[in-house]
Amino acid sequence: MSVDAQMSPDPSRETTRGRGSRWTALALFGAVAVILFLVSQEFMAMWEDPPIYPGQGVTGQARLSDYYPGIEDTWADTDVYFLEGAAPGGTALILGGTHPNEPASSLTAITMLENAVVRQGRLIVVPRAAHSGFTATDPQEGFPQVYHIEMPTGTREFRYGGRGTNPVHQWPDPVIYVNGSGQQLAGPEVRNLNRSYPGDPEGYLTERLAYAIVELIRQEEIDLSIDLHEASPEYPVINAMVAHENAVDLAVEAALLLEFEGLQIGVEPSPANLRGLSHREWGDATGTKAILIESANPAQGRLRGSTNEALIVEGVDRYYNRAGEMGLLYVPFGDEGSPMEERVGRHIQTVSKLLEVFSTYNPERTIAVDDLPTFNEVLQNGLGAYLAHPEG
Repeated sequence: MSVDAQMSPDPSRETTRGRGSRWTALALFGAVAVILFLVSQEFMAMWEDPPIYPGQGVTGQARLSDYYPGIEDTWADTDVYFLEGAAPGGTALILGGTHPNEPASSLTAITMLENAVVRQGRLIVVPRAAHSGFTATDPQEGFPQVYHIEMPTGTREFRYGGRGTNPVHQWPDPVIYVNGSGQQLAGPEVRNLNRSYPGDPEGYLTERLAYAIVELIRQEEIDLSIDLHEASPEYPVINAMVAHENAVDLAVEAALLLEFEGLQIGVEPSPANLRGLSHREWGDATGTKAILIESANPAQGRLRGSTNEALIVEGVDRYYNRAGEMGLLYVPFGDEGSPMEERVGRHIQTVSKLLEVFSTYNPERTIAVDDLPTFNEVLQNGLGAYLAHPEG
């Protein structure tokens, strides 16, 4: 046999090898396709809003785009609810969900929507201010997509989101973000609603959202605007109100009355040189009395251990217990942790006290609200007792 004959490939063997490679490739392609399909279904499921069940006190509903059409048919648009009393009075805005990874914020607004009855004046409630942010969690943080609240009649599911606008809805981030007030920030802050006020009608999607919220305050002539938030226990401004200078007296008196009731909450003046935030820009741009409220959420902190649904709802973490023992936190943190009942109850009680104090000094603009649970009632009965069941 010649050397050439010995070195020439066997045609039958080459064909068999080629077929095997093709089948392997097809199998791998099919497996990847199935995985991508399953992952995409889970991803797209976050684009469906869990339902809210407005209570008997809700008298009307609108969309934020009604105040600025530039966000219509975008993921920045969101629902606005009205609770109006029989007697005329003032108007208060309750903004929840500015940062969807601060769940007590949105959950407080939802609890108010499903319980409050306004006797005099008006409440305007936005439960999912940063609507886009509820459609994705923050990358590399390991957050669950949903959390559940136990109710006497079952369980209710809520969405856990990310801090900023979903990058799918606004991309790319600039290297440096200069907001509407001229402050320079890191690029990703361009998707942070609470760095984008007073907004820009021609700007990024998040800036247009901020502009729409400011227009809501202007057009509805809102007297008192409250932005609900949470922060990590090691953050200095925690269990506190941050108030524009036109609302500091209101916040201080509310804090004193809350302290008489056993609820400790601090008051911080809004820094004049910290731009883009609600407590600064709302007051400057519209004259509304602007206040931001923070509660303590260990799921946001950098000292946390396992990042799971239990941490979000129960707020118990052994590493934070240890940090508390070492004096590294700005709030007490013991074995009971910082559960959702405490955080939502604290927000509701603080809002109620702010409305009470505002009405005392502005009787012609009274905002009187009934049927909201107190802090102690939420702790005693559980938050689920005050949430509507899907079956009524």
